[in-house]
Amino acid sequence: MLGYIIVSVVSGILFAILDGLINANPFAQRLYAVYKPIARTSLNPLAGIVIDLVFGFVMAGVFLLLHASLPGETGLVKGVSFAFLAWFFRVVMYTASQWVMFNVPAQTSLYSLIAGLGEMLILGVLYGLTLKPGM
Repeated sequence: MLGYIIVSVVSGILFAILDGLINANPFAQRLYAVYKPIARTSLNPLAGIVIDLVFGFVMAGVFLLLHASLPGETGLVKGVSFAFLAWFFRVVMYTASQWVMFNVPAQTSLYSLIAGLGEMLILGVLYGLTLKPGM
């Protein structure tokens, strides 16, 4: 249980760092300018950190629940398998919805897909290398 808590906190912190790197860099800011008319004028960093920590606990818990069902014999392969699953449900579906509902440039959607895949792979590998059921 302690291992799960530690990995969950680490992954929540990673979520926050990666979200900052992915969304706040100058390249992303240019791509995401399409959302400027509906974006908040100020952010609540504390709420963002709390949300990312909760995401860390949820994602680590879901990984443990699915562990036996994930393809692969090693933790690394299971982590990558989980990353692709999470990427599809978290990033691909969101990006497809944005494409349907808004006039989003293709390069913005492509950036979201690629950056989201990178983020999910980092987290999936972390889970695969550190978490096992019954910890």
